[in-house]
Amino acid sequence: MQFGIFTVGDVTRDPLTGRTPTEAERIAATVALARKAEEVGLDVFATGEHHNPPFAAPGNPPVLLAYLAAQTSRILLSTSTTLITTNDPVRLAEDYAYLQHLAGGRVDLMLGRGNTGPVYPWFGKDIRKGIPLAVENYHLLRRLWREENLTWVGEFRSGLRSFTATPRPLDGVPPFVWHGSIRSPEIAEQAAYYGDGFFHNHIFWSIEHTEKMVRLYRQRFEHYGHGAAEEAIVGLGGQVFIAETEAKAKAAFRPYFDEAPVYGHGPSLEEFSRMTPLTVGTTEQVIERYLGYAERVGDYQRQLFLVDHAGLPLDMALEQVEILGREVVPVLREEYERRRPAGVPSDPPTHTALLAEGADSPHLLVEPAGRAQPAEG
Repeated sequence: MQFGIFTVGDVTRDPLTGRTPTEAERIAATVALARKAEEVGLDVFATGEHHNPPFAAPGNPPVLLAYLAAQTSRILLSTSTTLITTNDPVRLAEDYAYLQHLAGGRVDLMLGRGNTGPVYPWFGKDIRKGIPLAVENYHLLRRLWREENLTWVGEFRSGLRSFTATPRPLDGVPPFVWHGSIRSPEIAEQAAYYGDGFFHNHIFWSIEHTEKMVRLYRQRFEHYGHGAAEEAIVGLGGQVFIAETEAKAKAAFRPYFDEAPVYGHGPSLEEFSRMTPLTVGTTEQVIERYLGYAERVGDYQRQLFLVDHAGLPLDMALEQVEILGREVVPVLREEYERRRPAGVPSDPPTHTALLAEGADSPHLLVEPAGRAQPAEG
């Protein structure tokens, strides 16, 4: 099972010092967190995509990830959302294939519609067309990665005639794709249709809602003939703050929670922790809670944690990554694998694994759901 961290790149005032980091400091901190994640044995580092204050997350994630590829040697680099609605699929095809080459295949990406409404008109798109944009743009992206001399006509961009995106994917193998969604069953359906991964970043949602969304994806994955429901590739988000006692963890984190732009001045820390995966306490409490998620959504393949948000200073965020890597993840990894039924994948597909499948790999098909008769229902 893969474990890692993701960042949304928020530039938030530290409520204890009253100081707001500069964008340069926040970007440098992101690089430091990725290096620390690799140092302590985590598997994945992922970045969000934002185009507006108060974020210093990259508007073009491959820029950051290419830099991190040169700064690291092992960790897999991903996104914790690439906007499939407002980005041009041609540009996505070229940028992420180029990143594949620079990173030696240590790349996958999560596609999503995004949760910032104004971004649509900034890029000339209509938010009311969010779902159709996601569907059409992703199908074009798949074709761009899998076909040369492509001729294509769609609704949302100018057509293509005999077009070949360059560079081609590394070794002819497109990156593995996750479809990230919090509330849209259409996106779970899309992930299932193509046999891609489904990532439910439920940091603001209850486990009951997460369970329903993952169940839908698993059922439809099986329906389209990709394998049994329990073999579907699932990822979850999470949030933690860890200290030697629960009281110390809450005392340290509460000022940041109370003032955070995304959830401050709303539910209390205790209420939010009951409703969502946010766990503020000891390593034992984090381990116990996150082991319980497999009992609700089934055995899954990727768990990402948010640890650097809400104005948390870099030294505290680095300490959280250290605790995760040294004390929490080894236990979670061992326990998840001990419980995992035979036949259920431990990890999502990697570049190496997909390359080993050879020319007959369903991953290389534009529409792999068409290779088998869908199950009834």
